[in-house]
Amino acid sequence: MAVDNLKEYIIPYVGLSLGNHGFSFFIDDKFFASFEESEISRAGVKIELDLNRSERMIILNFAISGFIGVTCSRCLDEFDMEVSGNEEYFIKFGSEYREEDDNVLIIPENETHIEISGLIYDYLHLMIPYRVVHPDNEAGETTCDPEVIKRLNELSLREESDVDSPWGKLKDLNLE
Repeated sequence: MAVDNLKEYIIPYVGLSLGNHGFSFFIDDKFFASFEESEISRAGVKIELDLNRSERMIILNFAISGFIGVTCSRCLDEFDMEVSGNEEYFIKFGSEYREEDDNVLIIPENETHIEISGLIYDYLHLMIPYRVVHPDNEAGETTCDPEVIKRLNELSLREESDVDSPWGKLKDLNLE
């Protein structure tokens, strides 16, 4: 992981007063190049972060909107998929680091900053559906690569004709 590209995602909260603080981030290709095994190749995502600091905890509210580059599961062509959503994360102060659950982290009281690049990375990857396909156009037709779709249809028809039906052998019986 290239740390230099991720310095802006380290928030020193010690000097922040109690209350709300706003941060804006723009996530692009350089962000994902900092991670070794990202499924996202390119991006243009705006993140508005509302950090609410209190005496015993910090609440992070992420507003996410933009696009990420993904690979179509059907035709293997890359396309830009729109993403948007809101995520909430809680950081509590305690004696040692401990992840309480997916959205709650306990950090030592003497810690001075929080690093949010991992959260952003996870949130954007979790927005990718299990099966990613090009969206249909206004006429309800696929926008996948037409050559690949044609080839898939040819292979599908060939497989259907090659399949041995359990009743296929009965056609060969001479019943007269």
